[in-house]
Amino acid sequence: MIVNLLIKMKKLLYLSGILTFFVLMSFVYADFFSSMTKVDYIDGSKTLKFTTKMNTNHISDAIKINPSTAGFEAEVKKYVNNNFDVYVNGSPKTITFTGSQVSGETVWVYFETGGIPEISTLKIKNTILLSAFPKQINLVNIAYKGSQKTMNFQRGKEVNEVSF
Repeated sequence: MIVNLLIKMKKLLYLSGILTFFVLMSFVYADFFSSMTKVDYIDGSKTLKFTTKMNTNHISDAIKINPSTAGFEAEVKKYVNNNFDVYVNGSPKTITFTGSQVSGETVWVYFETGGIPEISTLKIKNTILLSAFPKQINLVNIAYKGSQKTMNFQRGKEVNEVSF
């Protein structure tokens, strides 16, 4: 009788320990570091248009400037130019920054590259925020003539290539 009571108490303590662990873990702060880029091919103008979404605090920390200051957009432009390279069919392409927009916790960055009649291979080097945040993950979704491809970038995998 006493043995059964001790076994039940032991199970109860074990279960309450697990429950306490999960309750405490729910209070652990875990920041998620990611960016998302959408790439659209515009057939009429033979242009690749890029839209990148980043966390405002993360990009602000990386470029060391407050997003509400006048020089923020210029620093974002310089940062993107230094951390995002595009190669179409093996040839490097110049990206043209077309603007950015701060919307609360999100910064939207717009850029493009033109003069692209066809794409057989698209190679991208994306190091956005990788040096500032070791666990950063950058996703790039590409839409080209009805085909969808996704690239994933992180430390150690800064370059990716897809074929169409």
